Amino acid sequence: MRILVTLLALAVVGIGGWQLLPSQGDKDKTIVVGTTDAVTALDPAGAYDAGSWALFSNVFQSLLTFEPGGVEPVPDAARACAFQGSGLRTYRCTLRSGITFPSGRAMTAEDVKYSFDRIRKIDSDVGPESLLGTLASVSADSADTVTFHLSSADATFPLKVATGAGAIVDRDRYPADALRTDPGADGTGPYTLTSYTRGEKAELAPNRRYQGSLSGTGRPVELRYYADSGKLERAWRSRQVDVATRTLPPDVLSALNPSDPDQRVTDSDSAETRNLYLNTRSGSPLHDAHVRRALAWLVNREQLAATVYAGTVDPLYSLIPTGITGHTTSFFDHYSQPNVQKARELLTEAGVSLPVRFTFGYGINREASAEEAAELKKQLEAGGLFKVDVKGYEWTDFQKRWAAGKMDAWSVGWVADYPDPDTFGAALVGTGSTMSTGYSNKLVDHLILDSQQFADRSRAAKDFEEIQADVAEDVPLIPLWQRKEYVVSTEDVGGGQYLVDGTGVFRLWRLTWI
Repeated sequence: MRILVTLLALAVVGIGGWQLLPSQGDKDKTIVVGTTDAVTALDPAGAYDAGSWALFSNVFQSLLTFEPGGVEPVPDAARACAFQGSGLRTYRCTLRSGITFPSGRAMTAEDVKYSFDRIRKIDSDVGPESLLGTLASVSADSADTVTFHLSSADATFPLKVATGAGAIVDRDRYPADALRTDPGADGTGPYTLTSYTRGEKAELAPNRRYQGSLSGTGRPVELRYYADSGKLERAWRSRQVDVATRTLPPDVLSALNPSDPDQRVTDSDSAETRNLYLNTRSGSPLHDAHVRRALAWLVNREQLAATVYAGTVDPLYSLIPTGITGHTTSFFDHYSQPNVQKARELLTEAGVSLPVRFTFGYGINREASAEEAAELKKQLEAGGLFKVDVKGYEWTDFQKRWAAGKMDAWSVGWVADYPDPDTFGAALVGTGSTMSTGYSNKLVDHLILDSQQFADRSRAAKDFEEIQADVAEDVPLIPLWQRKEYVVSTEDVGGGQYLVDGTGVFRLWRLTWI
């Protein structure tokens, strides 16, 4: 994308006695939610990003899910799941009865096996296959029993099953060896996707046949996708949307007034981070670790957070964010303050010609990404040590470029798949990571596997502390900031405080009319 020892507290602003039951007349009125998150694909085998997974958590079911603020997964499409024996290498689930796909066909263990097998077989460059690194095979033991056989002990596997990577699809509607490309989705989640227009909107109707962990489904919802935060702001100001999330411009967020009677504001901490990823492959100008350390000496996070993001994000000094088990400040310990002289010494030691020229890519129309790139270019070119060629790309093209190693550096946000430090491990710094930096460190890989052996996740803290120290030394990435989460809604919409909560689940069904 998960057991969390310390979960960030949800700070809710401006919530009072307005949470009343909706009137019968408003029951079928659609709630319009605006976001700048993009959907890469409607097929769970072809997307591993926040925008796609937000939709998946409403349209599809996984065997497990997370309750609001929860740290351990609970059964959803499954009636029960558990590890077999003491080795944490065999995980078995029994399906809930009565679950049917839109076609009317009952879900079986074969559908579960099929869903996991096709993710691994298709192995999309922008898909979630990397999240299933410890999965060796899946067997459908009966119509309602499925068993996962793991290649190594992995206490975090149930957490991964609870993510978009565990979305169960109808084997009659999704090809086994290719992505489904039509604008439809056949899932068993609390919502049915009734209409989808790429880059514009997704219309969702409550799934009246839903059987799962929820006691009921929500109101009709329309998700509207905006190309940039400025367009989302204009839609919010003109009340074209009832809820705005992920995300309004930083200056707008910083000026939000909880006492404004015309809106409701939820402000909470989150485990979402943003890093500057560096191409460590041979042939990249950033291949030498000395060069990457020099870059780390030039980044000024406080200035970035204060100017580009108007204080709506917090500077981040390590791989794992504040509030997650094992968090350290390893980059502050190694590179306490921007220092051009120390950067110059490292480049001299590396024997490279100055300035070192490299390319820096970012996703266009993604919040303040362009402004962030400009500020980082200014910081990294300090002292004439580097020459940075900055270019923005459309989101899907951007994903494919970093997956193919076609850029030297790129900045990307990372939304935690689940509330556990493991989601910041293999996916970001393990060999063959999702971020495709080319980084490979046998000790880091060993520590990641070792950390997965502990069912008591607090015992994994030492492994993650060592991982963060190694990452600060090798610098395959440079942590930039940690987000604060904002959800703004009109005064007649309730439940906005439950929409996002750090578990990776986007709870549209909690929205209601007041």
